[in-house]
Amino acid sequence: MTDVLALPDFDALDPDAAASLVRVWAAVPAWIDAVVAGRPYGTRAALEARADELARAWTRADLDGALAHHPRIGDRPQGASAEAHASRHEQASMSTAEAATAAAIAAGNAAYEERFGRVFLIRAAGRSPEEMRAELERRLHNDDETETAEALDQLRQIALRRLEATIA
Repeated sequence: MTDVLALPDFDALDPDAAASLVRVWAAVPAWIDAVVAGRPYGTRAALEARADELARAWTRADLDGALAHHPRIGDRPQGASAEAHASRHEQASMSTAEAATAAAIAAGNAAYEERFGRVFLIRAAGRSPEEMRAELERRLHNDDETETAEALDQLRQIALRRLEATIA
């Protein structure tokens, strides 16, 4: 993703540089602006609490916008951007997925996109390919409202984990 930054250094970044960093956590423009505007935080706990509070207000439109920056589970993220690097790191367990699991996830991704009209989003960090497959299969049975809420929570979890990995 990026080098770990001390919180005082994050608090002191110019607004554009801070926004570029926060965008890696989640590409939700109003959230990025609010997190950046809330500086200085003084403690990482205060930053995490504010980022979490703001993320809990995300809408379906925020989710749809942010998903333009997320690869499918099982696809190797391309490019040298911080977002691509973060996704590669988070999905590292997919490199050891058995062929049957990888194929089932690919088929599940297609079914999910057909059903919900967006990419399946899950916090991949800390999950095995089999766990991600099981979650994908379970979530295919959700109604639209339930699934939107689950996807928003997954996006929030991803953002907070990326924040934790970036700010010391």
